[in-house]
Amino acid sequence: MRFLITNDDGLDSLFLHELVHALRAAGHTLVVAAPKTEQSWVGAAKSRSRAVHAAPADCGFACPTWAIDGTPSDCINIALDHLLPAGFTPDAVLSGINIGMNASLGFIIASGTIAGAWEGALHGLPAVAFSQNLTETAYAALKASHDIPATALLATLRHSAAHAAHLAPVLVAATAPHSFVVHNINFPFPCTAATAVAQTVPARVVLPRLFTPPCENGLHRLVFRAGEDVSPPAPLTDRAALEAGHISHSILDYTRLGR
Repeated sequence: MRFLITNDDGLDSLFLHELVHALRAAGHTLVVAAPKTEQSWVGAAKSRSRAVHAAPADCGFACPTWAIDGTPSDCINIALDHLLPAGFTPDAVLSGINIGMNASLGFIIASGTIAGAWEGALHGLPAVAFSQNLTETAYAALKASHDIPATALLATLRHSAAHAAHLAPVLVAATAPHSFVVHNINFPFPCTAATAVAQTVPARVVLPRLFTPPCENGLHRLVFRAGEDVSPPAPLTDRAALEAGHISHSILDYTRLGR
């Protein structure tokens, strides 16, 4: 298949690179259009008040690659209208692999990764978002090493990327054009070749106190909190599936809003 790829962690993210390598190894044809710098937690924001610059980039992907100094939504909009090679019509938009989970309602709405996929759905294309859950310890170690993953995390990431390369064409083939659907895939930590996929719904998580009290200069800073899960016992949620060691697959059907 032909895929347009983006993410929200930025073009330099190893998690994006592993997804690209796995998709190319599976024989898919790719174009990558990703943010020049990290754009986490920006949701579906677009750069309304400033111009956005796009430039070719060489990341060793052996496919057309663009660095865009905007949001994931900017990337997909600009790529679909202006950057695709002649004759390249994507079968779908894929976004990720995100560093950390995008599970539960609060994280889904805030996610730049899911927003990048959603932008594809807004253009009538099937769309899939991929995210890699991490423990707090694994995330802290990743950031302390300047995003060089430990051996166990790299093994998990490569298994997750291989699952993504297998799942993407199956999910795309099952999604009609103009469905306004995003397939939200979250990989557990650890993830292996044998890890099973579970059908899930987004967890209902309350997320208070995301900012610190003001410092002496009056600044408030965002802090990560997992939130309080207030989901009913059934059906299985994305958070519960990850905790049980499963790959979570939630179908985000935006045509059902208001029903």
